[in-house]
Amino acid sequence: MSEPIRIAMWSGPRNISTAMMRSFENRDDCAVIDEPFYAAYLATCGSVHPMQEEVLAAQPQDWRDVVKQVLGPVPKGRPIWYQKHMTHHMLPTFGRDWIANMRNAFLIRAPEDVLASYTQKRGEVSLMDIGFVQQREMFEQEADRLGHAPPVVDSADVPRNPRITLSALCKALDIPFSEKMLAWPAGRRDSDGVWAPAWYDAVEKSTGFAAPRDKVAPQLSDDLKRIADEARPHYERLAKFKL
Repeated sequence: MSEPIRIAMWSGPRNISTAMMRSFENRDDCAVIDEPFYAAYLATCGSVHPMQEEVLAAQPQDWRDVVKQVLGPVPKGRPIWYQKHMTHHMLPTFGRDWIANMRNAFLIRAPEDVLASYTQKRGEVSLMDIGFVQQREMFEQEADRLGHAPPVVDSADVPRNPRITLSALCKALDIPFSEKMLAWPAGRRDSDGVWAPAWYDAVEKSTGFAAPRDKVAPQLSDDLKRIADEARPHYERLAKFKL
């Protein structure tokens, strides 16, 4: 039996990452896992997040145990395992050698849009909370390992043309594209993290990637603008390589 394909999609928060997970989960050949390092991150860094106690109770709190999980048996024996990961969850004390066992891709979003969405769910935010610095660092490490840039998807491109963008992503990951990735049933999933009630209200109503609306510049406070300015060079670095 051939080894399963393990896809690690590295994103920051508020970045259609759960919709992307829905898209892959709707394939017949794919299992998914939702932010498996979340509890280990919370237990280590001391941040306070919505539904914190529920998260800590639901997942391993030692990053080593999480690594064993994501490298272990694939749920339902599926040939593809799509793993939704947050870059800010990978704290400096967490080992990263295991990442070489993955087909890694990076999901990006303009920092102004991330901050506008994030602060609707959690009032306090710092540059390190939204993962841009960590994402660039991990992107550069993976590019060095591969000898070329790993796949990058800009979340703004997916709703504009899901078929073209997802087809390009599948090609870059060396897996076949499936039409089933374009639409899915509404509702919560057993695979959703226990934190879904605090974060997933919009995606639970979705049945596909929503058509883009006219772009309106987010209204950010001066503090949030400063964070966005600090994050933008990291976003633009990865955006140069988007599919």
